[in-house]
Formats: sequence, structure tokens, C-alpha cells
Amino acid sequence: MKFPFIVIVPAMRVSGMAVFPFIFLKSKLYKQDNVLIRHETIHLKQELELLIVPFYILYLLNYLVNLVRYKSHNKAYFNIAFEREAYKHEADVNYLYQRKAHTWVKFLCP
Repeated sequence: MKFPFIVIVPAMRVSGMAVFPFIFLKSKLYKQDNVLIRHETIHLKQELELLIVPFYILYLLNYLVNLVRYKSHNKAYFNIAFEREAYKHEADVNYLYQRKAHTWVKFLCP
């Protein structure tokens, strides 16, 4: 098995989710979705550079601050710094090779 480790979880409510060292996908069909896989792999890199647990703490804190700011789950989610980086670069096939550590910091202020 090669990294990232992909696990199919049909009961998921979302298409994909990265929880180091796994990428969970709702359907086997999503294994062919290179943009989704790249998006989730960006999250795996973010998790690694923050030593995993701090990533989840910062992710949750960023979401909660955004929820207070925007009063909307969707706006709060899409403005999480980690998500902003991943969405911005998910279509770039070279991004994972040229990405500098802690790039997500640039996305803290929308």
C-alpha cells in the first residue's frame, strides 16, 4: 500500500476527509478524483508539519472563530486557513512538490 492510505467509508457525509495517515473517501469512485485526492493530501502535509494533534486543535479553533465571525457553517468552513490553502491549490498538479512548509499561515486572514 502506498502513501496516502485510502479507506472507503460509504457512511460518510462528505466526499473525503484526511485524518493522518489516512484519506477517507465516501466512494471507491473518488479514488480517481485527482483533485480531491490532492486536496486531502495537502491536509496530510499540514497535519504532519504541525505534528498532527496541534493541527486538529488549530483547525477547530479557526472554525469556531469563523463561525462567530460569519454565523454560517459554510462560510466558517470555507474560511478555515487550512481549507483555503487546499482549495486554492487542489488543481495544481505540481503544488505538493513545490509547497513550502507552513504555507497555510498565509491564509489566516481572509
